Amino acid sequence: AQGAVKRQALYACSTCTPPGAEPAGICLACSYECHGSHRLFELYTKRNFRCDCGNSKFKNLQCKLLPEKCKVNSGNKYNDNFYGLYCTCKRPYPDPEDEIPDEMIQCIVCEDWFHGRHLGAVPPESGDFHEMVCQACMKHCHFLWAYASQLAVPPLTKVNSLEDEGIILKAEESEEQKKEIKQESEVEHQDTKEEKQTDQFNEPSTSSGCCSKFLQKFLVGIAKAISESSFCKLKQLQSKPFLKKDHATFWPSNWRSKLCTCEDCLKMYSDLEVQFLTDECDTVLAYENKGTSDQETERRDPLMDTLNSMNRVQQVELICEYNDLKTELTDYLRKFADEGTVVKREDIQHFFEEFQSRKRRRTNRMQYYCS
Repeated sequence: AQGAVKRQALYACSTCTPPGAEPAGICLACSYECHGSHRLFELYTKRNFRCDCGNSKFKNLQCKLLPEKCKVNSGNKYNDNFYGLYCTCKRPYPDPEDEIPDEMIQCIVCEDWFHGRHLGAVPPESGDFHEMVCQACMKHCHFLWAYASQLAVPPLTKVNSLEDEGIILKAEESEEQKKEIKQESEVEHQDTKEEKQTDQFNEPSTSSGCCSKFLQKFLVGIAKAISESSFCKLKQLQSKPFLKKDHATFWPSNWRSKLCTCEDCLKMYSDLEVQFLTDECDTVLAYENKGTSDQETERRDPLMDTLNSMNRVQQVELICEYNDLKTELTDYLRKFADEGTVVKREDIQHFFEEFQSRKRRRTNRMQYYCS
């Protein structure tokens, strides 16, 4: 009912949509409620997807959670993953015929999964990078090569193939890359120096110029924001020499925040349908962190939350009431345990009615206080 969810765990049901049928994806809840005994493919997470369960792609199935469904979710995107096939080799995972130990890595653009040995380059150690863009998506998003020269984690260079269990060595930066990095650091240092000089020059000479100084900084900030919005980082990077290669690229954390967000680049992202690249919340890591945070919230004790919102007197009264309820309920249920009888709904209702009656009798008594 929520429509396309920004990111969610998905499954494909081969029982309801076998090979040859239209691909379809189902959410986690429907995998339990509507497809519990079926054969499912785990797709992990995908972005901007709406559950297909019970729509026109399922001939003899009605969704138990939301029977009224749109016939087709036109915004959904599908690939071979929905048939249980992955990578450029179009093999299942796990593959019973594949004896080569190799990890699967998900491309953040097409969201397909790839064997490390089928990416055109040997992936860095898993802890050295956070996201990967496959070969095909690098061709589609060709502008990323300009960023790759500055941001991407270099792949490993190998002496022999993985099949031969060859030695894998880390690639070292070329002299040209070192020279470029040195030049950039010098430029950044010069810019910082000029900014400091400008601030010193523009600083009011009188102590009574606090408001003027604040206004000046405010206006400088606005001017800087305007200049940054019109300045294109991509054009600056493209003005320098960079190489386009035929392999996947590997990216560190927070690299998305370094992508240009000028009007021209935003339009380019929209045309290529990759607007999500500038969204830090789109990452799988952000999704996992949100899930962890939600679980911690669910595990919180509601009684402790209530206590924290009260003053000291209310806290003491609530704790006393809670202890009374716990003691009397334990004694009441022990009778059923000793007799070996089943506790029924009316027994619980009777207990709480008696408990409330005893509570009223206690509170109606005259209370005396010491003067």
